[in-house]
Amino acid sequence: NPHGSDGGLLGNEEAEEIAPAVAEAQERGIAAVGPVPADVVFHQAIQGRYHAVLAMFHDQGHIPVKVYGFEDSITANLGLPFVRTSVDHGTAFDIAGQGIASHTSMLEAIRLAVALAQGNGLADF
Repeated sequence: NPHGSDGGLLGNEEAEEIAPAVAEAQERGIAAVGPVPADVVFHQAIQGRYHAVLAMFHDQGHIPVKVYGFEDSITANLGLPFVRTSVDHGTAFDIAGQGIASHTSMLEAIRLAVALAQGNGLADF
C-alpha cells in the first residue's frame, strides 16, 4: 500500500500479513526488517542499509532495479522446489540477430543459478 498504508488508512496488509511474516522470519534467525514503504526502501538499499529487498509486486521491484542497473539486473524466484533465475529485460526480440544485445544480465542470471544450486545462496554472489 502507498506509504506503508499510513497506519491502516490505505489498507491493512502491512499489519495483518507482512509484519507477522517479518516477525516469524526474525524468530527463525533471519535478519528481516519491515514492512518498509516501497517509495523509501530502494533508496535505503542503495545506501547500504539492506542486502536485499523483497517486493510484493513485480513492477514495484523491477522499476527501481532497472533504473539503477538495467544491464546487470536479474530475477530470482525463491521458495520453489527448483532454482529459477532470469534476465530482467525480457526477450529483446526487437534486437535479435543484430549483434547488439548485451550478455551481462544472462551471465549474471546463470552465475546466481549456479550459486543457488550449489547451496551457496547469495553469500558468494
